[in-house]
Amino acid sequence: MKTFGASKEFILDKDLEWEVVGEGIKRKIMGYDDKIMLVKVHFDKGGIGYKHEHYHSQVTYVESGTFEFSIGEETRVVKGGDTVYIPPHVLHGAICTEEGILIDVFSPIREDFME
Repeated sequence: MKTFGASKEFILDKDLEWEVVGEGIKRKIMGYDDKIMLVKVHFDKGGIGYKHEHYHSQVTYVESGTFEFSIGEETRVVKGGDTVYIPPHVLHGAICTEEGILIDVFSPIREDFME
């Protein structure tokens, strides 16, 4: 397993560039070490986080917007202020119905985001 060290202690949003990761979706890696990672993800209305699974634990805070979020067999509408927990190896995805931002926390770090 690669080691990536850690991010700076202070990370200013204005200093980071958005990385386009899909149609209507872009992200900024806000902080990490080898155990935890925080990622800010902006969705345009209609943006789709296609269903996928990974071995990481994930907690997502909805900073703004409205999303149809699927975790396993359940789909719920979540809005600014809501949070979802996604256990490892559970299929999940989201459709943005009102432009917004998700704050994702992963443990351990998403190595695939660093490549």
